[in-house]
Amino acid sequence: MLDTAIIGGGLCGLALARQLHRQDRDFALYEARPRLGGRILTAVSATSGEALDLGPTWFWPDSQPLISAFLTDLDIPTFLQHDEDAVLHLTEADKSAQPVATQGVHGGARRVEGGLSRVIATLAAELPEDSIHRGHVLVALADKGDHVTLTLRSGDCLMEVDARHVVLALPPRLVVETVAFTPELDAATREAMAAAPTWMAAQAKVVIVYTAPHWRHAGQSGNAFVTHEQAVVGEIFDACNANGTKAALGGFLAFPPELRESFAVGLPMLMKSQMVQVFGTALDGEGELHYQDWAREPFTCSARDRAEPAGEHVAFSNPLLRRPLWDGRLYLGGSETATQGAGYLEGALEAARRIDRALTRQRVADALNDGLPTIAGTVNAISLARFAAWVSGQNDAAFDMYRSRLNRALASQEREQLTQRAMLGAIEDIYERAVDLLDTLPFDMREVPVEKGRSALMTQVQAPFRDFIQTLLDDVVAFNRTSCALSNFPGEHHLSKDYVQTILRDVAAAWRDFSLAANRRLLAKAEQSAAQPHLA
Repeated sequence: MLDTAIIGGGLCGLALARQLHRQDRDFALYEARPRLGGRILTAVSATSGEALDLGPTWFWPDSQPLISAFLTDLDIPTFLQHDEDAVLHLTEADKSAQPVATQGVHGGARRVEGGLSRVIATLAAELPEDSIHRGHVLVALADKGDHVTLTLRSGDCLMEVDARHVVLALPPRLVVETVAFTPELDAATREAMAAAPTWMAAQAKVVIVYTAPHWRHAGQSGNAFVTHEQAVVGEIFDACNANGTKAALGGFLAFPPELRESFAVGLPMLMKSQMVQVFGTALDGEGELHYQDWAREPFTCSARDRAEPAGEHVAFSNPLLRRPLWDGRLYLGGSETATQGAGYLEGALEAARRIDRALTRQRVADALNDGLPTIAGTVNAISLARFAAWVSGQNDAAFDMYRSRLNRALASQEREQLTQRAMLGAIEDIYERAVDLLDTLPFDMREVPVEKGRSALMTQVQAPFRDFIQTLLDDVVAFNRTSCALSNFPGEHHLSKDYVQTILRDVAAAWRDFSLAANRRLLAKAEQSAAQPHLA
């Protein structure tokens, strides 16, 4: 039986596969398309040989540490997006574009030399060839209790694969529309999946290659915005290579999906004409055009993505998308599930890292549950490991408690301090359970020092909670922002810094109470150990 099946060969799926391979774990990756990369797609110019990104293009080192470190680890060179000189704005269809004062449109963004598909190729090259299965479409998942059965379509054939764990490294909205689950996922999870927009799914992108960067010669950055009603390409940017020797302009279509289909025959001419109108006749008669309409990609764009108007990008997701399902056998991945950077390359890597850690915790928990020797001298280490494994799974429990308390408060028509009381109550419940768990675990305290009334084991008892509060707070903030029920409570829907600080002060007091209670339990065990020289 396969240990881990990864569905989706985009950045998230490949990054996770790389980690599992490095850990010598058993896995297989299934990709619906004949190519890897997902929304990462790089074309190569027939005339200049330049790599042209038709999907994601940029990353921001100042705010996206994961992708920055990842590219460094892969030894892939990057370069700064060209942003110098004038930005143009075209506001009327029959007028000329005018320069505007805006500078640095892309905020320090960088690009990958050779295009982002270079990242995909580098990752794929690290993996065993027989671990990657292209052209396999996931149709259904069935929970069998100790494993999951996947039904996949390859050509005209259906096949079944059994795996202990399944990772869906796909846009959640696409999954909920196309995959059958047995048993059905709970309503709250399905709702969260369906409500998660797939970033750029209904958009289209064009890159046009020219013989020279005429706009740079004219003192223009290549950045332009077209905002009149007949706009074809709404946002334009310089798409040249690192040193500007291979010239290209890129842009995002202003036409919605249905209009792009209506104008499909004449669209290439309209896009080229738009560039000439913005940047001048030097571009007239030129242009090797590369175009990608993501709304026509069934393995990217869901029906709901296509139907809904494009909204403001929200770089976080509902925390229900990050919780393990089917008792840790099923995980939702993909960039749209990330705590930060959802929809971006950063989010894809964050999701991969989260799932890798969850699978590691699951292996540790399974090993502990299978039973380890508790001989004298190791009993404390094993009990602490059991305690840490328990704590690692409590963020989901705490978040469920938070939601339950919040719903009760809303049902009771309470209006004040909803988040504060619900979060504090959930944390106090977890801390109380943690102290009770310490009571049930065996410890040999005869050689454990006590200094100034504090057991030396307290540091190890507290350590598993290191990221607990921040993770829960991130989940609470994201949930509140995505909650329709809280939209009528502005102070709860968008938590202010002052409100968060108030919550954290309450949490700090609860942490102090927990630490004191846990220490008392350990001291009591020390007294018991002193009275019983031989551990049972």
